[in-house]
Amino acid sequence: MVRRVAYLAAIIGIGLTVAGCLGVPSLERRADWREDEERACMRNRELTATGAIERVSKINGRGACGVEQPLKVRALADGTVSIGPIATIGCPMTVALEGWMQEAVQPAALAWFGMPVAEIKQISAYYCRTRNNAHGAKLSEHAFGNALDISAFVLIDGRTVTVLKGWKGKEDERGFLREAFAHGCRHFKTALGPGVKYHADHFHFDLAHHNAEGTSAYCRPKPDREPPVRPPFGGGMVIAREPPVDLLPAALQPFPPPPDAPLEYPGIDQSVGPLPEDTYWPRRLPPAEIPMSYFE
Repeated sequence: MVRRVAYLAAIIGIGLTVAGCLGVPSLERRADWREDEERACMRNRELTATGAIERVSKINGRGACGVEQPLKVRALADGTVSIGPIATIGCPMTVALEGWMQEAVQPAALAWFGMPVAEIKQISAYYCRTRNNAHGAKLSEHAFGNALDISAFVLIDGRTVTVLKGWKGKEDERGFLREAFAHGCRHFKTALGPGVKYHADHFHFDLAHHNAEGTSAYCRPKPDREPPVRPPFGGGMVIAREPPVDLLPAALQPFPPPPDAPLEYPGIDQSVGPLPEDTYWPRRLPPAEIPMSYFE
């Protein structure tokens, strides 16, 4: 009897050790608010499934990992801003990204570069792991499809602005990245960037609950009290109805229709749809009058 108990204890110990090595706690449960927010987001039709945003089968990962109603997001802003590789995330995170892209990123890109963003590069969407892959830590928001790590922005002319080099790089890149991050502090519950350990090369955004009501937010580094001074003309040009073909980056080739069966995740890099038809190429813009939402 003693030998049998010892044997079972050894097996359990090995199992817990393996789980710890994998970085996924075995006893953590998925909080009820996660599914509640996913269902509310889908029920309220806060976004529409298209060729750029596809609903896929429920993900049940190891332990508490998983997403009740996951989406494969190929592009934002009606298909004009691709995500590479394709991001598997939940509905609430997709809605927050849409708001951030349209209300913050694109106005900042027009102001600092005179052209919009055509693609964002992500390095982690849904992924069953602990925070910072630390053994014994709580599960990351990535484990619930409730986070996205963004490493770079590709402009319409093909120029790539990376968080790693641009945060302390050229003046326009510094201004754009700081403005985009500052607004991210308002659109998401967690915003982490350069200056925070493990985040020198990307922005981490998520919708974690930091208090019981889910109303608290955490932002590091804190945005500057004084926002960077924008260029005198608030940017230069917007993208055309029919831009020259040789100026279009590969990311803007038409994307295929949604497949019949869900794709494997993590996502595979694919392209996005054509430009909207109600824009013009190129023309000068008046000084930008977009309010700066910086705060302490």
